Amino acid sequence: MRGAGFNLLGAAVPALLAVLTVPVVVRHLGQEDYGLLMLVTSIMGYFALIDINVTAASTKFVAQHHAQGAQRQVHQTVTFGLLIYLGLGLVGGAALWAFAEPLATQVFKVSPARQADAIRALQWAALGFLMGQVQVYLQSLPGALSRYDLAGSVEAGFGILLPLLTVTLLMLGGGLVELIWLRIVLSIVQGLGVLFWLMRRMQLRWARPDGDTRRAMLSFSAFAFLSRFAALTYSHGDKLIIGAMVGAGPLTLFAVPTTLVNRVMALLFRLAAVMFPHASQLAAQNRMGELQAVYFSASRYLCFLNGALALLLALLAPAILTVWMGPGFAATGATILSLMAVAQWFDSLTHVPSLVNDGLGHPRVSGLFAVTRALLGLALIAVGVQHAGIVGAAWAHVAGSLLLGAAFIAYAHGRSLPFPLGAWLKQAALVPTLALLPGAVAGWALRGWAAQGWLPLIAASALVALLHAAAGWAFVIKPGHRAAVAGRLRRLTGMGST
Repeated sequence: MRGAGFNLLGAAVPALLAVLTVPVVVRHLGQEDYGLLMLVTSIMGYFALIDINVTAASTKFVAQHHAQGAQRQVHQTVTFGLLIYLGLGLVGGAALWAFAEPLATQVFKVSPARQADAIRALQWAALGFLMGQVQVYLQSLPGALSRYDLAGSVEAGFGILLPLLTVTLLMLGGGLVELIWLRIVLSIVQGLGVLFWLMRRMQLRWARPDGDTRRAMLSFSAFAFLSRFAALTYSHGDKLIIGAMVGAGPLTLFAVPTTLVNRVMALLFRLAAVMFPHASQLAAQNRMGELQAVYFSASRYLCFLNGALALLLALLAPAILTVWMGPGFAATGATILSLMAVAQWFDSLTHVPSLVNDGLGHPRVSGLFAVTRALLGLALIAVGVQHAGIVGAAWAHVAGSLLLGAAFIAYAHGRSLPFPLGAWLKQAALVPTLALLPGAVAGWALRGWAAQGWLPLIAASALVALLHAAAGWAFVIKPGHRAAVAGRLRRLTGMGST
């Protein structure tokens, strides 16, 4: 739980700042250039498809070898991963540079006046891709060693700097290309900082990877890559399809509410992410009974927390966008925000099961489902955009998350996950979902009043959150955990009164 807390805090403040600065960025860049910025970042994300997800293999095997005290294997694993990401960054960066002009002038609908800057931004993004590949890999390593305090603090620091420096740069007259430069510099500094820490504090050193290390990592990564493919498709594919079919302007109307949902819901994924190395450690020590208890509890609590956030965003979507971006933006964006929040909740139900599945060494199962989901998702999004524009894309997300999420959960339990499906559904899905009803009713009743300004929106959100907290305390938190939390609060109160 302590590690999960650090992992959450590492993203909470940056996410809040990123959300708060979106109106400023849109106002200074303009609707088309903000759409271009989303396109550039999405194209960079799609070029990352060449990444075979060695990060997942490194996280698993570093956690496993560290738990077993095999330090040399830890060094070999990290060295092999770093070599892979340097190579992938060079290949992907070269490809992005080569295709910058046709992407900006032929594939996506960019106005002629903005094509030159779009090309320059994509060419600089090629260097950003190289730096980003190495930086993301290095950033994952402290977490694999259960040092979420370091990972969280570094990510929080640079995550705070990015939106603040972005706004500063725009106010000083910077534009699209200068924002890409900023991201490159921050990526280089962050990667070097983590690398120096690993070398000095963790005694990390170069170790030539042997054949067993290479084979184990590549075998695991081959299937873990499929899960990464699905994640990239859902994160970037919708924006690329919208940019190609309807242009950068409508893309902004889709990207802003989608970014809000992704930022907020991603915070709770940070809590779930610790289950991957933790499952690997418990399985390596054959503590399966303890793993089942942790798995059911994590699934239960995250289902409730994700549902509470998703319902708050979905029910108060018109109020949130009216107050945040203005009534004109809310006219179309509120529907997008509501649908994407529901889709993210459905999707979040698979987070803990897929992480534990991979931690137990079965990435083939989650990988194959990920491929199916990616293909179905792309098809649904393309059809949705063709028939209903950006709203159709949002409905496609809902359908894909519901259909493939339910299929994965039903298939994995009793197979790659040695836990009964019926018990999981009752303990981890049904009980927390029913506990969300009081807050959902309150959110529906308050949606009109909340749109009157910041104070009514904050008050309505706080009231809904209090109802969720009360229901969670009474019906979701297990008695043993509730007693432990109450005891901790009593001790803190006692300490505070002395």
